[in-house]
Amino acid sequence: MSFKIKYAFVSALVILISAPAQADQIDGEWCNGLKHLSIDGPNIVTPGGTRVTGPYDRHAFKYVAPNGEPDAGATISMVQQHDELMHSTSSLKPEEIVRWTPCRQHTS
Repeated sequence: MSFKIKYAFVSALVILISAPAQADQIDGEWCNGLKHLSIDGPNIVTPGGTRVTGPYDRHAFKYVAPNGEPDAGATISMVQQHDELMHSTSSLKPEEIVRWTPCRQHTS
């Protein structure tokens, strides 16, 4: 192989290896303004403070919004985009995408 071809191959390999990894997992504390939710495996504490369970995988979660909360009875679907962003949608408003970010712990 010529030097130029070897260099191009090595450069492409370095770029592929250094590409950002996908998000680790959806579990954790997520915030949207003053709203907060917590996911731990198939368990969630909803923004309204209700503990429910739902289908879960490493980067996605679904649950049915409980009575007394916004969109009660709707299926809420969440997909982690990367470590710093999760999107959620409601089956009642599928065109509306809600952005969630990891909650930051405040220090004093």
